[in-house]
Amino acid sequence: MPIALYALAIAAYAIGTTEFVIVGLLPTVANDLDITLPIAGLIVSVYALGVTFGAPILTALTGRMERKPLLLGLMVLFIIGNAIAALSSGYEMLLVGRVLSAFAHGVFFSVGSTIAADLVPEDKRASAIALMFMGLTVAIVTGVPLGTYIGQTFGWRATFGAVVVLGLIALLGVAALLPRTLAKAAPASIMDQVRVLGSGRLLLVFAMTTFGYGGTFVTFTYLASILEEITGFAASHVSLILILYGVAIAAGNLIGGRIANRNPGQALAWLFLLQAGVLAVFSLTASMPILALITLSAMGFLSFATVPGLQLYVVQLAKVHRPGAVDVASALNIAAFNLGIALGAWVGGLVVASPLGLGATPWVGSILVIAALLSTLWSGSLDTKAKAAFKPA
Repeated sequence: MPIALYALAIAAYAIGTTEFVIVGLLPTVANDLDITLPIAGLIVSVYALGVTFGAPILTALTGRMERKPLLLGLMVLFIIGNAIAALSSGYEMLLVGRVLSAFAHGVFFSVGSTIAADLVPEDKRASAIALMFMGLTVAIVTGVPLGTYIGQTFGWRATFGAVVVLGLIALLGVAALLPRTLAKAAPASIMDQVRVLGSGRLLLVFAMTTFGYGGTFVTFTYLASILEEITGFAASHVSLILILYGVAIAAGNLIGGRIANRNPGQALAWLFLLQAGVLAVFSLTASMPILALITLSAMGFLSFATVPGLQLYVVQLAKVHRPGAVDVASALNIAAFNLGIALGAWVGGLVVASPLGLGATPWVGSILVIAALLSTLWSGSLDTKAKAAFKPA
């Protein structure tokens, strides 16, 4: 793999840490700011919505910029956002810092995915995207548990201070390892951008991404509370359990990329089916420590096994249905991932605040994943019809 992919992975590590570390800190933040758990959960939703709307808009606006200066600027914005969060005196200032970080996140992954795919041969593209996203998964294995420990020991603001340091390292990595000249798609016209949202095929993949990724976040957003209140683990054990969850995610990301290289649509259907089943099972095992950890590992594996395939699938379809706006289509799929996070965190908050309570979040999440499965099967049937239509008589 080209060394440039490792530069992207370094930046993804910093971004992944700041995105997911809040999950382990939600109870701590809620207590410190004297807010309810569902209100604290909105910190996750607001970040995700910042990515959702920032990714496609900012990607389109920056389409004429050279790739390397753009990525360097994004890392500077990321550092500023986390510095604001580290210095925040209240809930509102924290949200401002999170939104700025989210804007950098959205454009980075949308542009980075297309760069990663173009740096390698066609049959290695899903694996290249998976390698870039590996930075994010390694962040979940190491950055999130360490950030959770720092936050529980020194206060949650110290965690964001540590993320600022990670951002500076990532900035240096991108500056040193990315080549000066990077291939880029021609800037999309306004009509091309509008046509992406007018493509039924692409909208179907965006739905797969939103519901599939969002289903896990109904539970994952409140995982620290579930582990403490339902499973019965001490708060000090949560960071260790997050390491286990992160290792499972990393394995799922790598294996999922290999599975999806040849036929992403078919691979995604099986992965969503398994993911829905595991979430439903977690509703039953959450109160049993050993079984909960086993189920949680499977949940982590499957939640990220779909990521490379979804990103590859949307790029493949965009090249066929909207070839003038592949970058924008990629950005919209990154937006769909984060719309799923926002949706999952919001739905999870509603469930937690309802009579159903924390214990119902896994099976509610499985319903969203089933919606992703049905969308995938529909898209697969359209692929089959399209191939049949072009098959020589």
